[in-house]
Amino acid sequence: MNPRLTTLISIIALCALYRVLPHPWNVSPVAAMALFAGAHFQTRAMAVLVPLAAMAVSDLLLGLHPTLPFVYGALVVTVALGFWVGKDINPARVLAGSLSGSLLFFFVTNAAVWLVGDFYPAGINGLWQALAAGVPFFQYTLLGDLVFNALFFGLFYALERHFPKQFAH
Repeated sequence: MNPRLTTLISIIALCALYRVLPHPWNVSPVAAMALFAGAHFQTRAMAVLVPLAAMAVSDLLLGLHPTLPFVYGALVVTVALGFWVGKDINPARVLAGSLSGSLLFFFVTNAAVWLVGDFYPAGINGLWQALAAGVPFFQYTLLGDLVFNALFFGLFYALERHFPKQFAH
């Protein structure tokens, strides 16, 4: 494997490790990992499969739950956002992708809890309750996504600038 691919896979693997270690509630690299993968892997298959594999391994350690298909679906869409970011990586696109990924994850996962769980009543009122219950946690999700995206994209940009031959596409 070349240094670029090894570094990409290592960053994703570290995200999976981070998930199983103690960390601030909802401050997670998951959406950032997906956006980063979509922007940097050379094939779309790798961009989707590597983050999903990392999630699967960490989920086996953390425990499985009925909303996982929705979580994984949101990650695949976030990888697709990364395809758009990767067309012209710049701070504005990374910020837009990060904000979009955070909002997507918030809506999908909170709606999934309403849909498959028995915490909230059926109907639109139950959905609103589920979304409202997630609002206090959204600030941490957003913070984690912004910080991890800045870290991942910034680190990789620095590596590409300092080692252009090893990190060429």
